[in-house]
Amino acid sequence: MSGSDPRLSRFICGLLGALLAGLAAAPLAAAQAYPSGPMRLVVPFPPGGGTDILSRMIAQKLNEAWAQPVVVDNRPGAGGTVGTAIVAKATGDGHTILVMPAGYAAHASLYKSLPYNPPRDLAPVSRLASGPLVLVVHPSMPAKSVKELIALAKKHPGEINFGSAGAGTLPHLSAELFSSMGGIRMVHIPYKGAGAAVTDVLAGRVPVYFMNILQSLSLVKAGKLRALGVTTPERTPIAPEIPAIAEGGLKGFDMTNWYGMLVPASTPLEVIAKLNAEVARILRLPELTGRLAQDGMTVVASTPEEFAEFLKSETAKLARVIETAGIRGTL
Repeated sequence: MSGSDPRLSRFICGLLGALLAGLAAAPLAAAQAYPSGPMRLVVPFPPGGGTDILSRMIAQKLNEAWAQPVVVDNRPGAGGTVGTAIVAKATGDGHTILVMPAGYAAHASLYKSLPYNPPRDLAPVSRLASGPLVLVVHPSMPAKSVKELIALAKKHPGEINFGSAGAGTLPHLSAELFSSMGGIRMVHIPYKGAGAAVTDVLAGRVPVYFMNILQSLSLVKAGKLRALGVTTPERTPIAPEIPAIAEGGLKGFDMTNWYGMLVPASTPLEVIAKLNAEVARILRLPELTGRLAQDGMTVVASTPEEFAEFLKSETAKLARVIETAGIRGTL
């Protein structure tokens, strides 16, 4: 500044320096103050499903650790997109959190006009846990194995119903992959969540279902349902007597269930890192690890970056299933 007052120059430089320092310190201050009020874990399905059960475990421990009210807010509808949209449009302060099962990765392929853009509007926090679904049938069904169910469906094309927690959810996509690989045609009966679907499966109104292992084992042990196979490539240690579906003639069948946590994309990275660290600590508590293991789930507790890469691969995988089956969801 030729000819300018050096005092003015120093003042401007100092002002700019203070402004930049303030901007740099803002995210750190936000993380240090976080959480600063009540927290909400949005579950986009009704109470009673695996996502709801896991969310309530985490909510209780977050409340204990941070001394803030933590509520589980069930917002079902449209295969999980209603609740997901609520979080996508929320303020990015880390106080509104989405807990979502694997069907989240199918949304972009399933729906033509989502009210949000998954990679743009939501930021990954962590993949929480993973495990198999279990292909179960009502005891009134004569099929006692994967091969027998395929044979029965081939004899009665379009006559056997299967339930799901909603269009595009993992139970739905698992059944579509099963039908495609088995060369059969079953009828999809979607519900607004796992709880409602399980009720009708137990009543025999919908005899086939790919059920969350968190729910299925006690029902199988009680004789209320019959397990035909798990959806992972290998058997699960928690129920080694149940064969993998891949063993029943569908070589290569793999549809692993998982749960993930996301927040609005505008959430500061420092807040995401703090939430990630606390949730990872909670998931690794012996009581939670043991509880999940008893239910056939393995703790993952990934970093946000690991979860982001995983989401990319899962989105591509489920897009292929959706395209092959010709599935199109409606909102």
